[in-house]
Parts: sequence; structure tokens; C-alpha cells
Amino acid sequence: QAQLVESGGGLVQAGGSVRLSCAASGRTRSSSYMGWFRQAPGKEREFVAAITWSGGRTWYGDSAKGRFTISNDNARNTVYLQMNGLKPEDTAVYYCAAKLSAGIVGIPQKYDYWGQGTQVTVSS
Repeated sequence: QAQLVESGGGLVQAGGSVRLSCAASGRTRSSSYMGWFRQAPGKEREFVAAITWSGGRTWYGDSAKGRFTISNDNARNTVYLQMNGLKPEDTAVYYCAAKLSAGIVGIPQKYDYWGQGTQVTVSS
């Protein structure tokens, strides 16, 4: 059974840090890419970062560059998103996703499996 389970969200003050985790199981572990997206109320789902299970290639959305780091632990089948220097505008539900095929990593419709999401709230 394909499953993605996120954890690590919560309430943090502006300037603080949070690390999100995404545990992958089943067919998601065979995916080409793992991605993080976020969605704030009333806004479209936004690409944050992506990584390959093998080789460690990474991509970042504009809002994440210089502040967020995506990484993975193959032994634990887990992908992480380290978020530093958080701002109130980073407040959103953060989703982990798995993409089975190669290609563009920043389009949510291209991903095959999604986690349930974890809320990150940044207070000013």
C-alpha cells in the first residue's frame, strides 16, 4: 500500500526553525522524485522543494531558496524539509508527495501520491 506520512509541523515564532519529515512506504518508495508543497488558505498549492531518492539531486521553489533544505535518508525511507528563518508568510499546510515518472518536479498535478499534510504556523 502506497503511503506518505508527514510529521513535524506546529507553531513557531518568526525567525525560528522547523524540520518536517515524510515517511514513505509501498509504491511511493519506487518514485523518481519526492517533493514538498505547501498551501495557504485561499491560495494555490505551491512547490517548495524536491529531491531524488538516488543521487540526491535537489530543486527549490523561489520561496525556499536559501532558507529551506530538502534531504533524504534511504535507510529510513524518509524525506526531510529543514526550514530556517521562517516568516509569517510561510504559514501553510505542508504536503509531501511522490512522483513516479521523470520530468518537471514543480507541478503538483504531476505527482502520484500525497500525504495528509502537516500544518506549520509562523507567528510574528
